Amino acid sequence: MINNQNFNKKIDSELVVLTLADQDNFLYLTKRYENRLLRYIKRISGFNQEEAEDILQDTFIKVYQNLNNFDDSLKFSSWIYRITHNQVISHHRKIKARPEYYSGQLNEEILHNLASDLDIAKEVDKQYLHQNINKILANLDFKYREILVLRFLEERGYKEISDILKKPAGTVATLLNRAKKRFTDELIRQNINF
Repeated sequence: MINNQNFNKKIDSELVVLTLADQDNFLYLTKRYENRLLRYIKRISGFNQEEAEDILQDTFIKVYQNLNNFDDSLKFSSWIYRITHNQVISHHRKIKARPEYYSGQLNEEILHNLASDLDIAKEVDKQYLHQNINKILANLDFKYREILVLRFLEERGYKEISDILKKPAGTVATLLNRAKKRFTDELIRQNINF
């Protein structure tokens, strides 16, 4: 029996092979990742829809240009998220402005996962957290916001985050712990101000 993660990796690998054989198949890869990557770009950057779509388009251009260099020992999803990460960073550098965080709706399950892992569920009213999570994340440094988004909103594992950020797994764990601490500190700071 094949698990969902292996199934997705197999689909991605087959799509890469098909695309390398016939460029018209690239459409299937873009359709497969379009919504996920657009959501990811918005969550970590705060860019509006138009800017996020521009970054997504640049991402797909980079993916297409570098598809021959894809290392099939990695997960394609990690590779494409890494390219997306790099495109967001490049765009940030171009505009040299502090981004505002994406204010999209977060579902209860994601909020529960984040709150329970941060061990703050007892301290904070869930309604307050739901209303202010975007504001809290917006006040964090990009590196902390991004790792929290990858782990809790994009639900990526440590290995995949390591591949995306090009950091050792131990560094990812340390960075995630620091991010959770900063999130908790910011939550407490904002809670005091209300």
